Amino acid sequence: MRLLLLLVASWAVLGLTLADSSYNHFRLPTALRPQKYNLRVLTHFEDPDNLRFEGDMKILFKVLENANNITLHAKNLTIDESLITLRDTSSANKKNCVSGTEVNAVHDFYVMRTCEELVAGDVYELTVPFAAELNRQLEGYYRSSYIDPVTNKSRWLSITQFEPASARLAFPCFDEPDYKAPFVVTLGYHKRFNGLSNMPVKEIKPNEQIVDYIWCEFEESVPMSTYLVAYSVNDFSHKPSTLPNSTLFRTWARPNAIEQCDYAAEVGPKVLQYYEDLFGIKFPLPKIDQIAIPDFSAGAMENWGLVTYREIALLYSAQHSSLADKQRVASIIAHELAHQWFGNLVTMKWWTDLWLNEGFATYVASLGVDKINPEWRSMAQESLSNLLVIFRKDALETSHPISRPIELVTEIQESFDQISYQKGSTVLRMMHMFLGDESFRSGIQNYLQKFSYGNAEQDNLWESLTEAAHKFKALPKSYDIKRIMDSWTLQTGYPIINITRDYSAGSAKLNQERYLLNTQISRAQRGGCWWVPLSYTTQGERDFTNTAPKTWMECSSSGEVLPKTITGLPGKDQWIIFNTQMTTLYKVNYDERNWKLLIDTLTNGDFESIHVINRAQLIDDAFYLAWTGEQNYDIAMELLEYMRREREYLPWKSAFENLKRLRGIIRQTPNLEFFKRYLQKLIEPVYEHLNGLNDTFANIEQQDQVLLKTMVATWACQYQVGDCVPKALNYFTAWRSEQDPDKQNPVPINLRQTVYCTAIRHGDDADWNFLWMRYNNSNVAAEKRTIMSSLGCTREVWLLQRYLALTFEPKQGIRKQDSMWAFQAVAYNEIGFHLARDYFMNNVDFIYKFYSPIVKDMSRLLPPFSEQTFQQSDFDDFRNFVSEHRSSLKGLEQAIQQTLETMLTNVQWKERNYDQVSVSIRSLLDKPTE
Repeated sequence: MRLLLLLVASWAVLGLTLADSSYNHFRLPTALRPQKYNLRVLTHFEDPDNLRFEGDMKILFKVLENANNITLHAKNLTIDESLITLRDTSSANKKNCVSGTEVNAVHDFYVMRTCEELVAGDVYELTVPFAAELNRQLEGYYRSSYIDPVTNKSRWLSITQFEPASARLAFPCFDEPDYKAPFVVTLGYHKRFNGLSNMPVKEIKPNEQIVDYIWCEFEESVPMSTYLVAYSVNDFSHKPSTLPNSTLFRTWARPNAIEQCDYAAEVGPKVLQYYEDLFGIKFPLPKIDQIAIPDFSAGAMENWGLVTYREIALLYSAQHSSLADKQRVASIIAHELAHQWFGNLVTMKWWTDLWLNEGFATYVASLGVDKINPEWRSMAQESLSNLLVIFRKDALETSHPISRPIELVTEIQESFDQISYQKGSTVLRMMHMFLGDESFRSGIQNYLQKFSYGNAEQDNLWESLTEAAHKFKALPKSYDIKRIMDSWTLQTGYPIINITRDYSAGSAKLNQERYLLNTQISRAQRGGCWWVPLSYTTQGERDFTNTAPKTWMECSSSGEVLPKTITGLPGKDQWIIFNTQMTTLYKVNYDERNWKLLIDTLTNGDFESIHVINRAQLIDDAFYLAWTGEQNYDIAMELLEYMRREREYLPWKSAFENLKRLRGIIRQTPNLEFFKRYLQKLIEPVYEHLNGLNDTFANIEQQDQVLLKTMVATWACQYQVGDCVPKALNYFTAWRSEQDPDKQNPVPINLRQTVYCTAIRHGDDADWNFLWMRYNNSNVAAEKRTIMSSLGCTREVWLLQRYLALTFEPKQGIRKQDSMWAFQAVAYNEIGFHLARDYFMNNVDFIYKFYSPIVKDMSRLLPPFSEQTFQQSDFDDFRNFVSEHRSSLKGLEQAIQQTLETMLTNVQWKERNYDQVSVSIRSLLDKPTE
């Protein structure tokens, strides 16, 4: 009996010789199509030192072309080849078998040579046994655990994470998204556990071979991609929800966290019903479960009918979770449930169009959350947040298009990034705005109905939306969605539109080019042309409600920029603002006079007559243009002076994001004291307006004011505005004085991050140890995240070094999935930055092994380095480090390139702008306060 272990790293040890497969394309051959999977998996938890599973996979597949082998995916599985069977279901007389196997380790192909040729048109049944360890790597079919508070012992559970290409780690399969087929899943496990899968339970019966074990068979699923298959064996409890239709809806968590499921159990059904109306299609399955997993690498995963989440993404505690935590739970639930249609019902043909899943789910989730919680005003928050992220990420030359070629699994993993999610969402919002609601909804409904239970490409979506746009006269017949949207999805970056007004003629000339942070790249090299819907208003109109385009910037058939002139504009005493409510992804640069008119309104006039989103836009545009030298910093800093009058969340969000980039550089220079005094002067009015750190949250009517107070408090305490620091220390002292601090906490929930960080920054090791104890005792994931971030605020070097060591020791209490938050907390600390950088560079081999094989998580350690490196020598050191450690950075190529480019743009900024900014700050400090 020959056992074949499909573990690439072990071939040399096993002494096996692999036959070279002649087929080496990254996609599966197209000769076979799966018709149905019968999957049986037996999970063993008896021995904690040997957690494992075994089973067999039976595939019915149809032959489309004559073939001599069966090629599918399998990885890290032990397969007993002597037990593989193959039969032709069309005739009992047609014997067949597997004569031998080959492995292509690059593409995870498991190739079975057949004894007889597979005949086109026939349907075959292939049965393959398999076994493996329940791994610790948070992918495939893996283990997780939690501590039972009664026995203080680990309780084990199993769970799957198959996206993008890890179903092959759990069972042999055609592991590509367009190989859809129904699944019948049967789980074997001890009767004290629960079994969950995509579909409802069909039948439970005893396991006749193992005492007290059962077999749980689930109903046959609808056709679905392998990455959406899910199953779990656990001892969790659940919270049922009531829906007006017959859909069964349950929310699962470990028993000692079930009370934290109430909010998710309430939100989920509301969002599901909203989507049924939006998409015009009932939820396709008879049930849906959502489950909180203690160890989970992704934020959440949209498995059809069994949605998996990190605990922080699903669980909410009114006694411990902030408003931001609550909004995050609602947003992530809405995102995953949107996938039940966009991604599950209709799936991209290949990972090139991953954004069709992620961009749509991100955008539609914002619609869903806004529908069920309009008081949050979350739609505007989400839109601005996405834009701020993409303006930074996509201004890098090393960014990539939304839709891009994919040939390796590592490239798939790299595509789960801000471009697919936030930029995808942003361009869909743009399209929604210029099409109007009626055309947009009609187009996506037609698309979903046409491709239900199948696969599609972005051109299929464009066709449905173009048809709707012309039907409802949202676009001229000469325009089509493909031409417009391809300019946004198939090329990297976004444009800056330069507007030069002729005040006497009442006109303006517009031109566009790609905006880049790297100023070494000449304008001639930038290129690019985008179809831009142009919305604008004037000082006389001040009509910020109409977001429909008044005209378009167009591109020629060869992709060249077509010049644009707009007429009918006001004279020299009125400003003009383009991109109403920031509906489109572009930067705007006005001539100096228009900027001065805008600044005058903001600082001296009725600044609130400019829409709040456009106030945030003006801040962001001015600072970006100053960063790259299109404008000088005098304009940006003069504009920011109006913030002493501003009381809304969105402009402050934009301001702090831009000030944070300056802070990362200036705080390492002699001008830190001037920068600190400048921030104190800027922030003090809004801090006082919000009643400082006083617990006034119960009196706040607009919920985004809660977010504003939280954000302002963080900056106020960091730069010692007013009574912020002593007030925070008093809160923390009161907490430490409680007899049972794990149950009694006088610190206002929405200020805990600020108070904890401030107390640790100004405290000693006793304060740090107190908070570390609270972390270990906490039962709420959101609270643990808050504490984890705060522990990195200490200024004691030895405590920072201790915390770095604890970060990569999961047995010490920080789970692998959370390690990057602890590391970032240290690395963003002005003292911890150098410690964290040295730790990373000295221990990169260990860190790489720690995260492997999900090395994408390692990329989250890099932003603190890219954002705070501004010296040429430090940039050179890191570049040399990368060159010398390529083997320990494999799979991180995209993240490394973007890190290096960001460092380079910081170095450029320091050389070009530092002196100018320093002069501007000092002059503003000397300016009397009105």
